[in-house]
Amino acid sequence: MAEAALKAPGAPEEAQDQTDGFNLMIDALKLNGLTTIYGVPGIPITDFGRMAQAAGIRVLSFRHEQNAGYAAAIAGFLTKKPGICLTVSAPGFLNGLTALAHATTNCFPMILISGSSEREIVDLQQGDYEEMDQLAIAKPLCKAAFRVLHAVDIGIGLARAIRAAVSGRPGGVYLDLPAKLFGQVMDAEAGKKSLVKVIDAAPAQIPAPSAIKRALDVLKSAKRPLIILGKGAAYAQADEAIKAFVEKSGVPFLPMSMAKGLLPDTHPQCAGAARSTVLKDSDVVMLIGARLNWLLSHGKGKAWGDAPKKFIQVDIEPKEMDSNVEIVAPVVGDIGSCVAALLDGMGGSWTKGPADWMGAVSSKREENVAKMAPRLMNNNNPMDYHGALGVLRTIIKERPDAILVNEGANTLDLTRGVIDMYKPRKRLDVGTWGVMGIGMGQCIAAAVETGKPVLAIEGDSAFGFSGMEVETICRYNLPVCIVVFNNDGIYRGTDVNKAGSDPAPTVFVKGSRYDRMMEAFGGVGVHATTPDELKRAVNAAMDSGKPTLINAAIDPAAGSESGRIGNLNPQSKLKKK
Repeated sequence: MAEAALKAPGAPEEAQDQTDGFNLMIDALKLNGLTTIYGVPGIPITDFGRMAQAAGIRVLSFRHEQNAGYAAAIAGFLTKKPGICLTVSAPGFLNGLTALAHATTNCFPMILISGSSEREIVDLQQGDYEEMDQLAIAKPLCKAAFRVLHAVDIGIGLARAIRAAVSGRPGGVYLDLPAKLFGQVMDAEAGKKSLVKVIDAAPAQIPAPSAIKRALDVLKSAKRPLIILGKGAAYAQADEAIKAFVEKSGVPFLPMSMAKGLLPDTHPQCAGAARSTVLKDSDVVMLIGARLNWLLSHGKGKAWGDAPKKFIQVDIEPKEMDSNVEIVAPVVGDIGSCVAALLDGMGGSWTKGPADWMGAVSSKREENVAKMAPRLMNNNNPMDYHGALGVLRTIIKERPDAILVNEGANTLDLTRGVIDMYKPRKRLDVGTWGVMGIGMGQCIAAAVETGKPVLAIEGDSAFGFSGMEVETICRYNLPVCIVVFNNDGIYRGTDVNKAGSDPAPTVFVKGSRYDRMMEAFGGVGVHATTPDELKRAVNAAMDSGKPTLINAAIDPAAGSESGRIGNLNPQSKLKKK
């Protein structure tokens, strides 16, 4: 057990060994290989964190629960095991709930474990400390929610949470642990027997042979085929099979942002730099671990052009099929099994996709890359986005093992298009919701879970959501280099309030020095005003492995409203008189 027997003072040696809820929960986590906890201490889980750390679990204490939750969510994506976030009751639980919903939306396995008030007081609404019916609140926002009332049920409760988080389409799970549970005492041997080691938590789901044949027949009939790789394909860790399938098919592929690097963005079949062309002109589209949501214009409309489309979709969730458009060849199963079956079904005589189509895509890609190249080579002062990203692009090329974390509006959109990725699961970002504030949590989890250096490229607004976690980065001495693209505001720092003296809603303090925040906690802070200065500072940070924040001064006029999704911002139809 996590601690040797619990004995009353002065009890005789033959007294039976006992354990309690604290130790049973720790033992259950360790039994299932869950040895890292992200969270914020406080009543009623402070002692649990201390005891877990003493028992060999790594406990990382954050400054805000939402950031701890984002760390747990991305840990799930990187490891295929549920990331664990631990919070206090009520306000702490609510802070973690955004990250739990984010994990569910993005199909990241995560378990939010929160202490809670006693049931009998909550149910009678008698006003307990931080009283809240947390289970009822969590249920609509996650894949599953469970409450454990008795210590003997801790093993089963955690086992159910693990299975729910990772089986089928992964997602967030809530586990409610009332304060009284931790102190419950029971026989140690009975407690040990009550624990459950989860076997085959995410069993393979084999696709139907008829579905595989149908999908390959449709793909074979295409004159202008396209494969779209989503983050589900990256999560599957079926990297070699996916690469073999794409290359054997000869079909151009378009990676969604967190699928970049499954095959290098410089691969001859990559259509990332010809996105508009392949979406508009393709006639058969195969989705692998990608959804036809807003990020792909729901599979219809102007972005998809006038050419009629046939869609093939590979997904573990049957309900995903036909969610926006007709799927003529649904393939239901886990990505690894499906891609392996597709490869097997191709046999040895597969004819690669039409050469003229691949040639047209390659020509468009090269044209767009050549058009962009001069913009990435400027050394302007103040910097624009392209000059700054030009040097960071080279740094990632030279350090392909580094993990890139990226968020913002313009900072996100432009980085995604400019910086090539070379290995899978090296690009982490805002995901399906486009939520801001994931940055520092993802940096911490990426460094902890992989041991690799991390480069974060942050918009100044996005950084503000989680910036205090730089203290956490310094406290644990993590190899994280943060670059804040500082243009004095949201989208740009030039808006003016025409009706008063207050700053415009999108404008921040001019000339802010975010680098000094890092210095306050013992990290390295650098102020960079040109791409050359930025390049030197980032290389020095990545070489040293020291926590570093670089304040990259960007022209306040650089940037556009909402990056590339300004069309989603409703425009007023009222005209000024």
